[in-house]
Amino acid sequence: MTAILDPLAERYASWLTRPAAAAHDTSDEDPERVRAMPVVLRIERDPQPDRTALLEAAAAAAIAVCLAPEASQEWYPELSDWVSGRIRKVSRRARGAHWAAVQDLPGVTVEVDGAQARALIPYRVVETPKEVSRLQISGSELPASTPGPVPEGAPLLWLNPTVPMTAGKAAAQVGHGTMLLAALLHAEGDQARLDAWAASGFRTAVRTPSAADWAAVNPAAAPDEAWRAHGLAVVRDAGFTEVAPGTVTVLARRP
Repeated sequence: MTAILDPLAERYASWLTRPAAAAHDTSDEDPERVRAMPVVLRIERDPQPDRTALLEAAAAAAIAVCLAPEASQEWYPELSDWVSGRIRKVSRRARGAHWAAVQDLPGVTVEVDGAQARALIPYRVVETPKEVSRLQISGSELPASTPGPVPEGAPLLWLNPTVPMTAGKAAAQVGHGTMLLAALLHAEGDQARLDAWAASGFRTAVRTPSAADWAAVNPAAAPDEAWRAHGLAVVRDAGFTEVAPGTVTVLARRP
């Protein structure tokens, strides 16, 4: 199943070394064929979910779709086409009946400490089901939370503390982080670590470090060497929403 991520691992280093302008260039894309993975965040009015738990649920759901048994079967055409290009994700919020409706679409729901997120197979944007397209993209902000200790053996996903992101934007970025981690572990042949992570439900720890701690570990000078030297996968945003092209949004440390 991890073979679905092969194209991502193969392109990873070259993506990191491309200039920001090139990362933002979509002139080679046919708009009719562009795919994006919807990540639906359950945000009820009362009670609202914990922000950190919701991001951890989204991070787990994104990679769970890619490594589900269906990924090598009925979901393979959509996932393969998507991973072969830019791995766009679009976060949307849902509550009540709208949240119930997306459960009938192909994907995986993950719950972490009462917070729920559902990642769906990547649709062509022009063919997004109405159950998804009617959901709001904006309005996903939640109060900052104070998470507990990092669970033993869980990958650590550090959000860039110098770049404000809505919960929706951050959910997409941590989802990129878990996909990169899985792809790079697979490329190294580290199946035992992947199996252990899958057995935990792809649990992660999403944290926001201090600016000083971020600066100390951010491999901005040589992001393509970060995995080999420090076990860090670097999420570098294309700049389509909220942040400037080339911004490092997440550092994902292997378990």
